[in-house]
Parts: sequence; C-alpha cells; structure tokens
Amino acid sequence: MAYLERDGDVFVLYLGNQGEEVNENRFHPDMLIELHHRLDEVEAYEGPAALVTAATGKFWSNGLDTDWIFGNLADLPGYLDSVHELFVRILTFQMPTIAAVQGHAFGAGAMLALTHDFRMMRADRGFWCLPEVNLNMPFTVGMSTLMRERLPIQTAVDAMTTGRRFGGIDAVAVGIAEQHVDGDGVLAAAVEKAAALTSTRGKNLGGIKRGLHAPLIEALQTKTDESNFRLG
Repeated sequence: MAYLERDGDVFVLYLGNQGEEVNENRFHPDMLIELHHRLDEVEAYEGPAALVTAATGKFWSNGLDTDWIFGNLADLPGYLDSVHELFVRILTFQMPTIAAVQGHAFGAGAMLALTHDFRMMRADRGFWCLPEVNLNMPFTVGMSTLMRERLPIQTAVDAMTTGRRFGGIDAVAVGIAEQHVDGDGVLAAAVEKAAALTSTRGKNLGGIKRGLHAPLIEALQTKTDESNFRLG
C-alpha cells in the first residue's frame, strides 16, 4: 500500500510497499482509496510544502489493474471514474507536485505522471509508455484530453497510436518529462526541486492550476459509460 515519508517540507508519497521485489503499483480500488488517505494527510499539514510521488523497484506504476477489471466488468465505468478522480486531485493539488519516475510508467501510470506539475525520469532505466493501441483498449474522453492538453500534439499522436516506449532521455526530448537523471538520483533531484517551490503552497496555487487545466478537469469529470468507453 501507499505510504508517506518527509524530507523537510517535502512529502514523498510512495505508490507501493517498500522492499517488494516486483510491485507494479497498479490501481486496485483499495490502492486508490489508500492514495486519497495519504493525500489527505499531506493536505492536513499547515505551512510551506510540496509533494513528490515516488516508487521503488522496477515499476513506478503499471496503471489500471486489468486483473480486477476483467473480474468486475460491470463496475468498470465507476472504476475509471475513480481513476479520473485521482487525476483531478493531483492536477489541482494546492502545492507543487513532482513525479519522480525511477522505473516503468505504463498506461494509466504514465497518465498519472502527466497530472503532476513536473516529471523527472531515470535516464538509464524504465520507460514511459501508452500500450493501449497494442492491447486493443480505448482511451476514455478524459484520458484522451489529458494527453492532448499535457503533451505536444505530435508526441501524443506518437505515444497513443504506436505504443512507443520512451526512455528518460527521449521523454525529455519530446516534452513528456522535464529532466532525466543518471542512476538512482531521481528521487533526490525531485526532492531538491520540490524544496525550492514549497513557498507557493496554498489556495492561490490551487486556483491557478484549476484555471490552467479547466478543459481537462471538465473532461475528466465526464462520467464514463458505454457511449464513451467500451472494451474490444
């Protein structure tokens, strides 16, 4: 489950349990609930602050929990809406947010990285990828809008229609991430950047983000149903 650590005024939200050899950090419904609880804890802190979202091991996040989905297809629309809810919360979080992507970020995990203000990726390991085209899975209206709003349009076309895997260096070159970092330094670099931005925390920052992302927020808050999402 997700857990929190602190480095001064920077909160580090880990997407999965520390020390597990293989932890894909997929969005099981219980994980989504846990993430909101941890975000509640961060928001309850008073004073300058910033948020870094991190993970350990091979994966940052592999996105949707497909095992859960195919066992609960009747609940898919509500599940996707809950994923969108997490996206909106990070997009509008009232403090600076940085995704410290040390490993693979695939599918909705790659999308979660895009909801942060900034992204850092490891240069020598891990890919950012949208594999949906190869899995015969559609994008929701909100997901498509997220890519269109948060990426250069040709990068979005390349990522969404080919399933290309972007390493850290390529991701920076095409506008997916702002910085690539050698070796294991991703988290330290993200915390350093976040620490320099903690004074901006507050309602004004949240309002600025809501204004910046207004069309995207509206799309993500569109309820998912058979008219705008269907598997197969």
